[in-house]
Amino acid sequence: MTMASSPSIDMAPSTLRNISPNSFMPRVVSIGPLHRHDLNLQRFEGQKAMYVQKLLYYLKPIKEEEILTACVKKVVNLIGKIKGCYADIKTYNDVKLAKMMVMDACFILEFIRSELDDSAEIPSQFPSSTIHSAVELERAGVKFRPNYKPVAWRLSMEVEMHRCSCILWFLGKPTLRMPVLRINHFTELILRNLIAYEHLSRANAYITSYARAMDMLVDNREDVAKLVRSKVIVNHLGSNEEAASMINRICKEVEWKSFFYSEEWQKLDKHFNSYCSRKCGNLRRTYLNSPWNVIAFFAGIILFVLAMLQTIFTIKSS
Repeated sequence: MTMASSPSIDMAPSTLRNISPNSFMPRVVSIGPLHRHDLNLQRFEGQKAMYVQKLLYYLKPIKEEEILTACVKKVVNLIGKIKGCYADIKTYNDVKLAKMMVMDACFILEFIRSELDDSAEIPSQFPSSTIHSAVELERAGVKFRPNYKPVAWRLSMEVEMHRCSCILWFLGKPTLRMPVLRINHFTELILRNLIAYEHLSRANAYITSYARAMDMLVDNREDVAKLVRSKVIVNHLGSNEEAASMINRICKEVEWKSFFYSEEWQKLDKHFNSYCSRKCGNLRRTYLNSPWNVIAFFAGIILFVLAMLQTIFTIKSS
């Protein structure tokens, strides 16, 4: 078996670690040999075994021992390639390392199976549109809504454009449907590690694209407040300013690889820059910013039409 040409599993770059050092140290579970001897992570090994048992339960009537033994044998045959994937690995017995990798792989599979749906790939492009925040887009008539539609890709975003939106603006606005982001104290840690993995491997930059998109939409706490009101952000940090700061610093020192929302951002940019949408947005903010203003606006139109009709009938009758 040939060795891997270059390590694919390494420590995160210092440029990323220096921004948030604790984001790259495992806190609950160790995967692989790099942090295996951390005493703070040892207590989760029992929980990991329970995940493995749950996964193997679905393979009945084959016995668990037979499945694990067969998997370990296959991994032992690949152990040279596995060791070559690590830039820094302590000396392990081949069988012991193979058992570790099988257990960790089964744990990951069961964790993903129980928490997430399958995802699908979508085409990638670099963004070519101007960056607009959520508040700026709202002023141009864009709405934000959670994407509850059945989709193949859980992080997909969709721009719904309404025809004649300038003339019939009261019937609907362009809508950006997006996944709900639940922000808590672990969000930054999870996103940073996933982004680091994407950039250290040849994986597609799905998470990086999502983090970039959120960074574009959020400039400050007002943008977070807008997205919270639109129910596309659930902020468990308590402070909108803290959430905005977290979103803005995640992509610092991160290079562009690809952007999977290029088509959607081009639609938003085209709408934002259109004369009609900006004028309609100003009209909405000035005259239609409350239900009473809407009623008064249409009442004025009706009175104007009636006055015009009365004038016409008066001229004809005379």
